[in-house]
Amino acid sequence: MTTTELAARRPPRARNPYLAALGTVRGRAGIALVALVVLAGLLAPLLAGQGPTDQSGDGLRPLSSPGHPLGTDDLGRDLLSRVLYGIRADLGIIAVAVPLGALIGCVLALLAAAHPVVDTVVQRSFDLILAFPGLILALAVTSILGPGRLPVVLVIALAEIPVFGRLLRGGILVQREREYVVAARVGGTSRSRVLVRHILPNAADPIVVQIAVSLTVAVFVEGAMSFLGVGVRPPQPTLGSVLSQSVPYLAQAPQFAAGPLITVTALVLGLSLTAEALNREIRR
Repeated sequence: MTTTELAARRPPRARNPYLAALGTVRGRAGIALVALVVLAGLLAPLLAGQGPTDQSGDGLRPLSSPGHPLGTDDLGRDLLSRVLYGIRADLGIIAVAVPLGALIGCVLALLAAAHPVVDTVVQRSFDLILAFPGLILALAVTSILGPGRLPVVLVIALAEIPVFGRLLRGGILVQREREYVVAARVGGTSRSRVLVRHILPNAADPIVVQIAVSLTVAVFVEGAMSFLGVGVRPPQPTLGSVLSQSVPYLAQAPQFAAGPLITVTALVLGLSLTAEALNREIRR
């Protein structure tokens, strides 16, 4: 057998693990919950009876009130509308922040794998980011940029860079000791080509699982920042800000918090089930 043929012998796959994961009970349940929340956010203009910032004199209306299925908040704003538009805001943030953090982290991991000096610099940079707890990092960023959507995106992306970078770097270190990589090098394939064409496809599976996990974490980070008042500026709603506004009224109007709590629970549960299903199939 030639070295070229041996290099082509990557670990075989009997089936697509991603499709298999989505076909399990956990995968279907997770995708269904996530799809339900995403669909509700995308259809917010059609489902909401009024704008999310429109005020009225009917404050703290109960559930199933005429024209207000989830009631109203303390300023008379329709809670269904605020929850639906809050979903849109949250999805827009995490859909940008998590892929951005994953992309930067993976690029840095590839650069680190190419040269030991770069590897040292990158790893120390990851250590520096990880030295800051999530909320401390959020407060540091917002103290410079102020509250808003951009600081939330930057905080989530910064927090995820070392996670994805270290995950891919670990996979690369494992794969580059395999026989097919050694054979490719003996066959004269350049180091960069071996890294991109042979090692990366086999080291990238955990990245897919981590994306689902990181989306879950991003929901909590956005909620925490909005809850603390350093996230998206009011009156624009997010799930975290709506929940924060409900705290003073939990005793007299507990339905105020019901909408955002149920929505966040459904989204996080769906992403967690999807991540668990993917992880189980990939590890088989």
